[in-house]
Amino acid sequence: MKRYKEQIMRIIFLLAACTSIICVVLICLFLFINGIPAIGKIGIKEFLAGSEWKPGDTPSSYGILPMILGSIYVTAGSIILGVPIGVLTAIFIAKFCPDKILKWLKPAIDLLAGIPSVVYGFFGIVALVPAVRNTFGGNGNSMLTASILLGIMILPTIISVSAEAINAVPESYYEGSLALGASHERSVFFTVLPAAKSGITAAVILGIGRAIGETMAVIMVSGNQSRMPSGMLKGIRTLTANIVIEMGYATDLHREALFATGVVLFVFILIINILFSLLKRRNN
Repeated sequence: MKRYKEQIMRIIFLLAACTSIICVVLICLFLFINGIPAIGKIGIKEFLAGSEWKPGDTPSSYGILPMILGSIYVTAGSIILGVPIGVLTAIFIAKFCPDKILKWLKPAIDLLAGIPSVVYGFFGIVALVPAVRNTFGGNGNSMLTASILLGIMILPTIISVSAEAINAVPESYYEGSLALGASHERSVFFTVLPAAKSGITAAVILGIGRAIGETMAVIMVSGNQSRMPSGMLKGIRTLTANIVIEMGYATDLHREALFATGVVLFVFILIINILFSLLKRRNN
């Protein structure tokens, strides 16, 4: 009977794993079946390198280069702002934070991860947009505001994963460094931190995925202007925002072009994951 139970559980686990794989495959097929024909109709050069998105004009234009650059710039800005703060906070939590502070700080970070993106968007409208407008000029709905907001949103992911990676480093690494005469700070930064490099890199990759895939909060603070990015204080539109804003009323080739935009976004995420896998393999 015990052997039969083990076989049944093995079959259940196999079915669960296969279900996950099938779901991913179906999503890929759905995207590519609906998106690839539009790229063929528009032309891959015109679609990826075109600088105008005007689906309602005659003739229509379906160039997504402004949205590609907008997504890249906003994601890069959020990483520049969020990664140093997130990693340093993770180091503080793992190796420097007193227990009295940790018992309040850890739940606060977990709570930050559970806040809906639309609430972040309201915070951006009420607090960040006026702050950027009064400090740097412009109307506040800009690439800079979106980068700051996304930098805040990716902090919980980077902090949690990085702290777990640092805590996973064997204590003997730290103790050996102390035995050789290194201070607590040098032992943490020059022994423990390099040993946790793979986990911290994973945290950064997850942060990039969260930033490039975020939609609602970016829509509320970025200005949503489908034009080539012309400065940190100017409005932009990302790939995700372009899909959400126009999918509700799009038809025919316009709708297919939005599916093709989803294909491009999917390929971006795939490239990021492949690069992470290659980097991790190289480090190992």
